Amino acid sequence: MFIVYKILINIVLVFSPLIVLIRLIKGKEDINRFQEKLGFFKKKKKNGNLVWLHGASVGEIQSIIPLVEKFEKDIKIKQILITSNTLSSSFIIKNIKLKKTIHQYFPIDCNFISKKFLNYWKPTKVFFVDSEIWPNTLNNLYNKNIPIILLNGRITKKTFRKWVFFSSFSKLIFSKFDLCLSSSYESKRYLKKLGAKKVKFIGNLKFSQSENKENNLDKRLIKLINSRNTWCASSTHHNEEKFCGYTHLNLKKKYKNILTIIIPRHINRTDFIISELKKMNLKVHLDFPKKKIDSKTDIYLVNSYGKTKKFYKACKNVFLGGSLINHGGQNPLEAARYGCEILHGPNVSNFTEIYKFLNERKISFKVSNQFQLEKKLEKNLRKKNQSKKIINNLKFIGIDILKKTYKEIYK
Repeated sequence: MFIVYKILINIVLVFSPLIVLIRLIKGKEDINRFQEKLGFFKKKKKNGNLVWLHGASVGEIQSIIPLVEKFEKDIKIKQILITSNTLSSSFIIKNIKLKKTIHQYFPIDCNFISKKFLNYWKPTKVFFVDSEIWPNTLNNLYNKNIPIILLNGRITKKTFRKWVFFSSFSKLIFSKFDLCLSSSYESKRYLKKLGAKKVKFIGNLKFSQSENKENNLDKRLIKLINSRNTWCASSTHHNEEKFCGYTHLNLKKKYKNILTIIIPRHINRTDFIISELKKMNLKVHLDFPKKKIDSKTDIYLVNSYGKTKKFYKACKNVFLGGSLINHGGQNPLEAARYGCEILHGPNVSNFTEIYKFLNERKISFKVSNQFQLEKKLEKNLRKKNQSKKIINNLKFIGIDILKKTYKEIYK
């Protein structure tokens, strides 16, 4: 099976120029940096210990920032390399003040590019985050005797079934991890069955919080949010913005000053979203470029990266997308840490245990249709917010998990 994988990944490499071109046209690649995925490096490797962490996209990168901040204070670590696959994740790192840390895009996992990458950066320890499993890179790290740790390992039932179908291959790959710290008890069971030798569950790293202080939104925008009955729909996917638009129209019958903030998961869909909302006669204001906000604005559409936390800080009623469609939901912990009450659809299989934890503490609530969302928002808009209680509930859990994780990986 490994041979088959190598053949397939080499086919991907052959077609990579076309793939990159399409992604550039769609605004999903950085025109100045896409070469990094092909094994070309613009940034320099410093002498001394380099720790490498890899996460797929925004959620994975945000989950490791508190850990990276601890690494920054460690005098034994001279440089920290973070790799990711998406344009949006690179903006997250760019907006955080880190002295030792640099970002590169993860190279295509074909054998010779992987070896070139490792020979250049020479990491002393490597951390893969969530469900990022790249066979050639893992194999090359293992052959170089470089410690490999899976952080916040997440294996869903669907993913497990795919891996277990190739049981010999999965055991070959997962056995190369020196340590797997799972994100849940379910993932711990799956990782063991797939061949991981040492698996522990300390807690989900996404409970931890960065020490970086978030800047506030523009004062005029905060004033607008505070003067209106405001709710936020975050990490929305295709068709969910339309759902939010109809919810806004119905709420507007009771709340004339209702304001809906929409933060789409992928901002390259902005033009399409605007078109859909304008068909509903909704007045849309874009976050970028900065313009005076019309007092009759219905929808404030966030079409820029790295501002989600700022909106969570200002707006405490949040609907999390990716949950009305068959996507599996988005991580709710970031919103919860800022004291938001979270509403979500029925499809949250990617974060089952987290949502169960939040549901039990009445921090998050499931809505199955538009009527339920409207009723819940009506109730939330009328009552006093419980943000301080929510923040305190989660703060110490995150601190404890981060402390134990750091101790475990540096025994």
